Amino acid sequence: MTEKAQIFYKDIGDYLSREEKLRLVTEGRSILNPALNMTELQPNEHGDWINKRNSKFDEFIPIEPEKKFDVKPQSFFSTYAIGVATNRDPWVYNYSKSALIKNMKRMIDFYNGQSIAYNKLGKTDKKAIDFVDDDPEKISWTRSLRKDVENNVFHKLEAEKIQTSLYRPFSTQYLYYDKPFIESPGIWSQLFPTTDSQNILICVTGIASTKPFSAIITNIIPCLDLVDKSQCFPRYWYAKKPQLQDNLFHQPEDEYIRRDAISDFILDQSQTRYGPRVTKEDIFYYVYGILHSPDYRTTFANDLKKMLPRLPLVEKPADFWAFSEAGRKLADLHLNYEDQETLSEITVSGADKNQFTVAKMTFPSKERKDTILYNSQITIYNIPDKAYQYIVNGKSAIEWVMERYAVTVHKESGITNDPNDWAAEHGNPRYILDLLLSVITVSVKTVDIVAELPEVGWE
Repeated sequence: MTEKAQIFYKDIGDYLSREEKLRLVTEGRSILNPALNMTELQPNEHGDWINKRNSKFDEFIPIEPEKKFDVKPQSFFSTYAIGVATNRDPWVYNYSKSALIKNMKRMIDFYNGQSIAYNKLGKTDKKAIDFVDDDPEKISWTRSLRKDVENNVFHKLEAEKIQTSLYRPFSTQYLYYDKPFIESPGIWSQLFPTTDSQNILICVTGIASTKPFSAIITNIIPCLDLVDKSQCFPRYWYAKKPQLQDNLFHQPEDEYIRRDAISDFILDQSQTRYGPRVTKEDIFYYVYGILHSPDYRTTFANDLKKMLPRLPLVEKPADFWAFSEAGRKLADLHLNYEDQETLSEITVSGADKNQFTVAKMTFPSKERKDTILYNSQITIYNIPDKAYQYIVNGKSAIEWVMERYAVTVHKESGITNDPNDWAAEHGNPRYILDLLLSVITVSVKTVDIVAELPEVGWE
């Protein structure tokens, strides 16, 4: 047979049930049935058979450099980082700092006991190889931690390693960020080298994500799953000073020099187009603004599944400044998501009873989202439909808060993670209720800002 194979395809849409898919196959009976309206596929230059990329995307400027900390990158940023991947989230994350310390101390003590026993038996002893206890209620092993056992390494709890982390959209938890217990620590020591280091990062959906493209900003260390396969682009990075003169009074932050992560290349390009008053800060917020453009996301949806964003420098200076100003407003909202005033149309019943503990928030039904049952005492009414239009990482911001601020017990380890502990340890019993009300406001304002973004001819 010398003829080339022909490949035909039919797009049946998304989110069909198993029964609906089988019905389509049954009714079609054969791929030769003209009623199926099959399309013959031919790959493009990228090897895409379906969901083909847009050739215009290649003409834009990449946001990531070819290599991190490049001195002269031809990109928007000079470095970027993948979100923190711990491979033991239930142990190293918690809403309660005291619970986190307790959990980590228990695991570290157990680890050290295992290391002592292993090395007493001797590395060549068959019993030593089989000795390590895999009980998930005592420890979460990873490859690097097993290597530490083999190398007779001991660990100790260091409470100063506890930081806050954006675990999921609008959900902050404590993180025990100590490299032996973080399977992929990344370059975060150069983005937040001390607990006092200041930075902000735009985190975007990574390559080959199963979820629609999203972008969210944070000023604390993000989790890998903040958005799917998070790739994070910082405003700054920090370089350690080569030598510090002996000084008993120097502070840890004095050991580092802060560098701009927005490239000189993109600053020069922007000033050439839009004038000398453009700053790297303006460009940073321009990126955040344009990444929220519905037209951009729709036009290049296939590209954003397979590549990190590439962005144009828009033709009109007015559009550049509009995107930059919108990005600045969005950043202010998303960074200060805990501090927004409640919308005037929202009503809350039962809050006067001062019973703010939450187990799991719910809707009255799947179809009714204008009301949230916060707990048995408190109900929130008149939530506008518009609020649910702000989607991040495949879900509305409101539903992220509802999902993450629920009491959970990890099946394998038995560890409880209770968001009410965060409220208690911060001395604000209303924290979760106020957070939900604030995020409703954030959502409505985000939708309004996005609706005013310039329409640009992407094609």
